[in-house]
Amino acid sequence: MENCIFCKIASKEIPGKIVYEDEICLAFLDLSQTTNGHTLVIPKAHFKNILEVDDKTLIHLMSVTKRLANMIVTNLNAKGVNILTNANEAAGQTVMHFHIHIIPRYNQNDQIEINFIDRSNEVNLDAILNKIKAEMN
Repeated sequence: MENCIFCKIASKEIPGKIVYEDEICLAFLDLSQTTNGHTLVIPKAHFKNILEVDDKTLIHLMSVTKRLANMIVTNLNAKGVNILTNANEAAGQTVMHFHIHIIPRYNQNDQIEINFIDRSNEVNLDAILNKIKAEMN
């Protein structure tokens, strides 16, 4: 993709702090460093997000993500880690190249909040279940 910053990092057109690379993917430090060691794992091939990436690439990226997360937790003495990806602007995706965030967590006061609000009394779980399940079968 011509103007994709992650494609440019993958092709070495622009530099990145690369922590891992193989024929399928690349992992590099996120410039924002939300926490120490915040790392992004990307496929070298351009896919907009997790909704478009092929299964083989996704499986490989998740395997690399797991290995890197373990190394980051161990080597940086993190107490935990968030693994996340955003798909489309409504979910907060700002770079339209599939990427997985590895965000080390050191304590609960790091000013990062991921809140899951209980809205179970506002929805019909059976209706949602049926809509999703119908497509999966």
